[in-house]
Amino acid sequence: MKVLQFPLARITFGFIIGILFSYYLKPEPKIIFVFIFISVITFIFFYFLSKKNYTKNTYFGISTYVLSFFIGATTLIVHTDYFQKSNYIHYDSAFDKPHLVTVTLREKLKNSNFNDRYVAIVNHIDQTESSGKILLNIRKDSLNRPFEIGTQLRIKGTLYKNNPPNNPNQFDYSKYLENKQIYAQLYADAEEINLGSEMEKNIWYYTSRLRTKIIHNLEKNNFHKTELNVAVALIMGQQQDISPEIIRDYQYAGAVHILSVSGLHIGFILLFVTFILKPLPNTKKSSFIKLIIILTSLSLFGLIAGLAPSVVRSVVMFSFVAIGSHLRRSVNIYHTLLVSILLILLFQPTFLFDVGFQLSYIALFFIIWLQPLLASVWLPKNKVSKYIWDILTVSFAAQIGTLPLSIYYFHQFPGLFFVTNLIIIPLLSLIMILGVFVMVLAAFGHVPLLLSKPLEWSIFYLNKIINSIASLEQFIIQNISFNLYFLISFYLIIISTVIWFKKPSFNKLAMVLISIIVLQISYIKNRSDVKTQKEWVVFNSKKNTLIAERNGEKVTLYATDSSMKASLKNNILNSYLVGNFSTLETKKRIQNTAFFNGKKIIILDSLGIYPKNIKPDVLLLTQSPKINLDRLFQTVQPKMVVADASNYKTIQKYWKATCRKQKIPFHATGEKGFYTLN
Repeated sequence: MKVLQFPLARITFGFIIGILFSYYLKPEPKIIFVFIFISVITFIFFYFLSKKNYTKNTYFGISTYVLSFFIGATTLIVHTDYFQKSNYIHYDSAFDKPHLVTVTLREKLKNSNFNDRYVAIVNHIDQTESSGKILLNIRKDSLNRPFEIGTQLRIKGTLYKNNPPNNPNQFDYSKYLENKQIYAQLYADAEEINLGSEMEKNIWYYTSRLRTKIIHNLEKNNFHKTELNVAVALIMGQQQDISPEIIRDYQYAGAVHILSVSGLHIGFILLFVTFILKPLPNTKKSSFIKLIIILTSLSLFGLIAGLAPSVVRSVVMFSFVAIGSHLRRSVNIYHTLLVSILLILLFQPTFLFDVGFQLSYIALFFIIWLQPLLASVWLPKNKVSKYIWDILTVSFAAQIGTLPLSIYYFHQFPGLFFVTNLIIIPLLSLIMILGVFVMVLAAFGHVPLLLSKPLEWSIFYLNKIINSIASLEQFIIQNISFNLYFLISFYLIIISTVIWFKKPSFNKLAMVLISIIVLQISYIKNRSDVKTQKEWVVFNSKKNTLIAERNGEKVTLYATDSSMKASLKNNILNSYLVGNFSTLETKKRIQNTAFFNGKKIIILDSLGIYPKNIKPDVLLLTQSPKINLDRLFQTVQPKMVVADASNYKTIQKYWKATCRKQKIPFHATGEKGFYTLN
């Protein structure tokens, strides 16, 4: 691949490896600072040496890549709030008891069933200055209206650290929040909140006010709520108010990417602004004015869209394209991508771990790299045919590039993605043009029906088309088991195959065959590992008791009659099956005794019936049995007590205290997550 021959590509690669090094190994910051100092001195030394002696350029190149590695490692440390001494994470007592926490609201998030949710900046804990971001949850029943961004609040409450997943193979929301520098959550009711005397009027405040004004003016214009929520997502990147049903339809149709403002949307904005500025003469002065207007328009759009990772990436990239066009130079798109990656990660290195950021860049890379090869298969002469063929090849290139990563993260594949893109892209072009006009006019308080109604109808029909495609569920492949080994193996096959097709040779064909062998080895190793695994799992399931016994690829589910009927739709069980490459073999009703791998288990439910002649290794308490635990211990003498989430929390506190007194280990799934016997 020629792109890897660019020095900038290798520097970017070293920079990213440095970020990954700091992220996963978490080295001591002082050590990294010492090494970056040494690498800077080494770089300067070999730079001047290479000026005098051309043969020393190799050492200069190596020192450059080493420096880029340590710059990446240092960048992550510098931009990680955890390493800041003032961060609330180092204020231990904040997690032990209630404090007066002063915060400033930074971002409005999608509401949960019970709470309005915000990202907030911590200013003080009691009288101590502090810093860092938290997730603020405000009970819905306690407020009549949401707070404005920039509002300062004083809240009496206790901070709660993010908890890991309560069940195996589930989405790790705590890790997701950590990547956004959010290490704790705060829950509050109305009586615990006092408004601050000042409003922090920064860029986040003004962009939020502008978005609110636009939405309010469209609502006054009788813009239908469902279509308005989709319009706000398409044009301004705000998905907070879209219903879960619409998001699910877009996911199943393979079009969820259009609800997140990305390169497609920013590209439309660039083309649209360029088209409007076309009447300006092509003089040096006019060209510079055009550039300033384009860059300002892209930046304002990025701010209004909330500076999401995909928005920032696209704005930065297309800004470089616009600058290159202004300088009248041919823009190497690979250099544009690399420079935009470097620039974004220098300021926000944690974007590297954002799924949308990863998918966006991979999609862009494959469109640039693979689409010309696909387009060359057929060269239609008819303009309509060429337009349709271009859309199909762009869609295929992007989907081929993102397919392994999408399956790795989401474990599903929308089979009709190409039909969706073929239909919606022309309609999306119309929506983007109308939408930009309508949003700009709404910002000034004037929304003519001549523009707002066509926009509303366009989105209505877009939703109808998406819903029709999503309803063909037989084309949606779900619950695909896929791990990191498969991800790497599939990318090796895709990349080596494309390289071979571009310029066939024996060596390149050999690489394709080797990558296929690597995939087969990954499959054989994974299958061998799974077959040797055995475990007995008590899931953290509220109200219901769920137990799984896995022997290799086969899983036996133990549950109540009602839970067994709904097992196929149980997300906890499905995540477990997919994550362990397993299938549900049998379903059985829970008995009072179980035996696993030589260990005896007594399962006590609400009836409180148990065998008297067994001394179990594990005593499992379910459905809040009315028992005297001290008396029970005298009879059964368990080595371990487990209580699942079907028990009342008040009873679990009593059980925990009793076990502590008797010096018997106690595991509550509601507190510690699922319990596993191996």
